[in-house]
Amino acid sequence: MSVNKVILIGNVGKDPEVRYVDTNVAVANFAIATTERAFTRSNGTQVPEKTEWHNVVVWRGLAQVVEKYVKKGTQLYIEGKLRSRSYDDKDGVKRYVTEIVVDVLQLLGRRSDGSNDQSTSSGGSYSASETSTVHNMPDDMVPDNGTDDLPF
Repeated sequence: MSVNKVILIGNVGKDPEVRYVDTNVAVANFAIATTERAFTRSNGTQVPEKTEWHNVVVWRGLAQVVEKYVKKGTQLYIEGKLRSRSYDDKDGVKRYVTEIVVDVLQLLGRRSDGSNDQSTSSGGSYSASETSTVHNMPDDMVPDNGTDDLPF
């Protein structure tokens, strides 16, 4: 038996990039930051704060939720699976990327743009099964033909 499950709570690093492929299938790409707080060990050693960046991919109905509600700075809870793939960049160099393909997404906290719109203030929870009839993009539909100049 094997398990491939990722659970993260973090902040979106920049506005998601959403595009539509094939017959209007939405896909969103963005990076999420998780931070471990600084601390002092019992022997007095200072351990600095450490931030990790994670590439995130969201498909179909969840991508449409991301397009509508997620912006730079949005705090998210996500669940998904790790996927690794490679592609050739525009210079022909093979690049490797590991990304999280999201199954569950929950909006946390408040929007940082000062909006008083209650529909986006907090608590939106979405899963792939609730927003579309298909849970994930099949592996053979993941764009890796080098035409995508995104680094993830």
